[in-house]
Amino acid sequence: MADTKREIERKYEGPAAEGDAGLPELTGVAGVASVIDKGVAELDATYYDTADQRLAAASLTLRRRTGGDDAGWHLKFPVAEDVRDEIRAPLSDDPPHSLTGLVRSRVRDAELVPLVRLRSARDVRHLVDDSGALLAEVSLDRVRAERLSGGGGTAEWTEIEVELADDGDPAFLDKVEKKLRKAGLARSSSASKLAKALGETAPRTKGKKAGAPAVGAGAPAVAKEPVSAGDHVLAYIRTQRDAIVELDPAVRRDLHDSVHSMRVATRRLRSAFRSYGKILDRAVTDPIGDELKWLAGELGVDRDQEVLTERLTQALEDLPRNLLSGPVPARLSTWSDARRGGSRQRLIDVLDGERYLDLLIALDALAADPPLLKAAAGDPSTVIAKAVRKDFKKVSDLIAEALERPSGADRDFAMHDARKKAKRTRYAAEAAAPALGKPAADLVKSMKSLQSLLGDHQDSVMAREALLELGAQAYAAGESAFTYGVLYGREEQRAAAVEAALPEAWETIGERAAV
Repeated sequence: MADTKREIERKYEGPAAEGDAGLPELTGVAGVASVIDKGVAELDATYYDTADQRLAAASLTLRRRTGGDDAGWHLKFPVAEDVRDEIRAPLSDDPPHSLTGLVRSRVRDAELVPLVRLRSARDVRHLVDDSGALLAEVSLDRVRAERLSGGGGTAEWTEIEVELADDGDPAFLDKVEKKLRKAGLARSSSASKLAKALGETAPRTKGKKAGAPAVGAGAPAVAKEPVSAGDHVLAYIRTQRDAIVELDPAVRRDLHDSVHSMRVATRRLRSAFRSYGKILDRAVTDPIGDELKWLAGELGVDRDQEVLTERLTQALEDLPRNLLSGPVPARLSTWSDARRGGSRQRLIDVLDGERYLDLLIALDALAADPPLLKAAAGDPSTVIAKAVRKDFKKVSDLIAEALERPSGADRDFAMHDARKKAKRTRYAAEAAAPALGKPAADLVKSMKSLQSLLGDHQDSVMAREALLELGAQAYAAGESAFTYGVLYGREEQRAAAVEAALPEAWETIGERAAV
């Protein structure tokens, strides 16, 4: 069973950390009442990666460590400068699935092998306040690194590490750093021990050490300044591909908004394939788009139901108590639970499956060897602008069609279709913004506003369908259906308000559209 710890730490190097210098005196740090000697711990860590160092290329580390008080498997994800999430699993011989699953989008079907072994003598001090509470742990690490695969050699160095106590104030690290700098130390030039070890033990080629780790599967390539229309579209596509890869572990960890964000990335890719069909051959992109649609569906198995339930729950809470008749909250909860078709395990199984892996591989192949058509070499101000205008025209036609229809199912359908096209136009304009500048950026804002307006209307349509179902269930059970009727009427009013606001909103958008 894995658990997660947020690490906030800084590393330092310099003459003051070398030889037998030991740790600088830290009792003068503001807020520190005492420095407690915790002794020396012998740590032995083996770091795992693919042969082409895909994890290292993404600044991820996977290690098996013995010694100290946290022996076991550790997987570290960068969060921000000086901040990482360390996910831990119990000690075992082989990397546990609870951790390898989190790096599958990077590793794909490659083998994880022992790459580097680090043995450290860690001299530990605890900085505590006047109540005895831990403020930070400071350690002097004497490290010996040994390359285990791919050739190479060994290296030795000494560094000082300062790790903030759980729930501590990051500003305290600045106080410690001020003291360390006065002692002649500076921030480490390497982001981690592994990064330093890889550099120091890399095989030498013609008298020089090898360069940085190779860019592995799913790792962003070195970006080049886009010039042609194809360059700009491919840059957008690669960004969305990278987003899926990077969000994969967050989805597996059920982090906030991760499922929605990955779903949006799939939609952006599909929209780009369709909008820029004159740039990328749709004979190649359409099958990938179908797989992206499948993935978006799997990601949204429970999400759409959650959104609908939240809307109905909020509407119920806003209702005056004298209009509440019968066990409405309980029925809503039972109905919502019964309609949930997914589970966390279902989604994990999808991400562990071959179909998803094949999709990632297909996206990599597309990004590496794109099926460019003749227009891809064209001027983006012409080719990309034309594609965006074409999408905008479709939105315009659908809005006009919706406004011509009387209120009812036909208008609901037309407005929903317009919403989907507005979303596609928004994504096309996002891809176009680096090339077209402010006009495209303004169109993104306009389409986002329109999408929100039409989305509220579609949510009302779905809410009314749900209320009809709930009312029928309540009636069949001998309960009052009055409240469902009241809520239905309120949803009708919300939809009518959107329909009334649409003409003016669309006129304003039309005046601003100038791509």
